[in-house]
Amino acid sequence: MTSEQTHSAVAGAGLLASPARRAIVDALQQHHPAEGDVDPGGMTAAQLGEVLGLHPTTVRFHTDRLEAAGIIASHLTTAFGVGRPRKLYSLPPHAHDVDRATYLLRLLELMTESFSTNDTPEQAGERWARDHLPLSASAPASSPGAWLGKIGPLVDLLRDWGYSPELTTSDGGRTCSIALADCPFMELARANTAVVCGIHQGLLRGALHQLGEDDIGVSISPFVGPNLCHAQVTTRQSFADHHVHQPVDPPREESPHES
Repeated sequence: MTSEQTHSAVAGAGLLASPARRAIVDALQQHHPAEGDVDPGGMTAAQLGEVLGLHPTTVRFHTDRLEAAGIIASHLTTAFGVGRPRKLYSLPPHAHDVDRATYLLRLLELMTESFSTNDTPEQAGERWARDHLPLSASAPASSPGAWLGKIGPLVDLLRDWGYSPELTTSDGGRTCSIALADCPFMELARANTAVVCGIHQGLLRGALHQLGEDDIGVSISPFVGPNLCHAQVTTRQSFADHHVHQPVDPPREESPHES
């Protein structure tokens, strides 16, 4: 993402606070022409208006601003074969990667929340986790294995957000370091480190809260490599002592000659 795209993405965060604009983006992402219909590669303002119950002029008002922010794109087509070329709206090429598109919308949603409320970015991330992840009734982990069992769903969540996380442990299993390579928003994070990293830190903390873990430490180390960041999660919960019991030899019967 270039610096110009980064600026557009930040501007797009405020735009997506509008339910109508979010609905337009969602409609474009979910659009699939019916069998036998012409597939011109997008939707017109009239088609969007019909789906969303909005006047085409209202749709154009919103699409102009979404396009200026780089969230959607447009092109002209003669695919319909009648009259002047029509303007079609679609998601940018990279957004056809579902994971990336979902990640973009979630990140912009979280950024919008932090900008439009009194939440910090970390608080916005925690709130997203509370609103979207199930609450577990499980007790805090009391052993290294149980703690790793809590980290597993966290790794799955990061995969859903577009990462391929790699996990290592230290401190007797108390600390889990998660390598986050090839962040799709690396340039956005360089320009807005506190916002993007704060959202991720809150997301991890909030996800662990939903898993029954509150006494934890969470930190993000950005840019530890050219395309690499690290997340570190540590439990402060006391682990139960697990002693290894050595086998005990049975009592030896005394021989009559030994008395």
